Amino acid sequence: MSAHGAPPSSARDAGASIARTLAQAGHVAYFAGGCVRDRLLGLEPKDFDVATDATPERIAEIFPSARGVGASFGVMLVRRGGHTIEVATFRRDGEYIDGRRPTRVHFGDAEQDARRRDFTINGLFEDPETGKVIDFVGGLEDIRGRVLRAIGSAEDRLAEDRLRMLRAVRFAARFSLAIEPGVERAILRHGSELMGVSRERIGGEIRRIFEHPSRGQGVDLIERLGLSTAVLCEPPVERNDDRVRRLPPDASFASSLAAWMLDRGAGGAAAGPGAGVVQVDAARLKIWVDALVLSNAESDALAETLRISRELHGSWRVSDRAQRKRHASRENFRSALDLLRTEDPALAEEIAAQVEALAVEGLAPSPLVTGDDLIALGLAPGPAFRTMLDSLYDRQLRGEFPTRESALAAARRLVGT
Repeated sequence: MSAHGAPPSSARDAGASIARTLAQAGHVAYFAGGCVRDRLLGLEPKDFDVATDATPERIAEIFPSARGVGASFGVMLVRRGGHTIEVATFRRDGEYIDGRRPTRVHFGDAEQDARRRDFTINGLFEDPETGKVIDFVGGLEDIRGRVLRAIGSAEDRLAEDRLRMLRAVRFAARFSLAIEPGVERAILRHGSELMGVSRERIGGEIRRIFEHPSRGQGVDLIERLGLSTAVLCEPPVERNDDRVRRLPPDASFASSLAAWMLDRGAGGAAAGPGAGVVQVDAARLKIWVDALVLSNAESDALAETLRISRELHGSWRVSDRAQRKRHASRENFRSALDLLRTEDPALAEEIAAQVEALAVEGLAPSPLVTGDDLIALGLAPGPAFRTMLDSLYDRQLRGEFPTRESALAAARRLVGT
């Protein structure tokens, strides 16, 4: 319950209520990690985690509906006021041997828990009742100085989990932090060891980097710190542009990947309709798909974004109304247009304005003539069937048919009935 006896209305209220219940039961309980960091950086925290000296068994006694998601690591989930809060027992970690997690943990106190974390900005606690920050690792000073510093030895923290090298990139980019020289040297020395991290975890961290408008800074750091080979499983290259930085803040994952791929060089001119169309290198695309463990949908979106962008660049101005509507109604058109903005902003804005005007008419209306209509007119399905439907739909998109009856009349003439 909140201070006024009402159910918690926010995640913060829910976390504070849980911490209060733990405190009333005789335990220490603080907000921990990212929510403390974000508040101190002037950002709105999304999640509120609670750290406590209560063991998982004790948490389950106090909150009978709590469920363990990592009980061996002291992590329980507690529901309160419609919010699920992660409640973790203070701990110190044993030896890391798999480059990801400790072989065992020992429950401890707040200072031990802070000192086993990765970076000082993530090692802070906050008393939910008073707002007082509890700092055992110098995180407050580093937040004020906008510095990303490891807790203790950078070599040790990165050896415990090599993915922390990419986490360092994400935090530095997202929060505009300077990477402390010791951390940077450790990353430069051990960047190749990121290859030993699972591809799924690497892909997940790249998604987190790219979901934020600071993705351009993230890519710069990945390249400068020598992590691109391990991330992408392809040799280092001299980037020929910086399209990633020119993407709009809400750019999709597909357009972000496509921009990075083009910055590193991709594809070549293809023969066929529309000068300037680029043939996506299927072999190279597969390397990226495997390296980042892209889903089929993500892989298709990346390939289509590259393809549509090249098509827009080469053929939009010579396309008729129907072709433009077909382009604009394709699933990855927005991503392709964002990518085009990084190369030819004037053309992209011209296309956007024309699409806005076309959208008033409807970019992808339901066909006035269907396959059932052609069958009813006596046409048997075959090679000419799809061609005829496409031709009639293009005419509809060009505005030639004011009514379904006029479209059917055109179909009768084509069929010869």
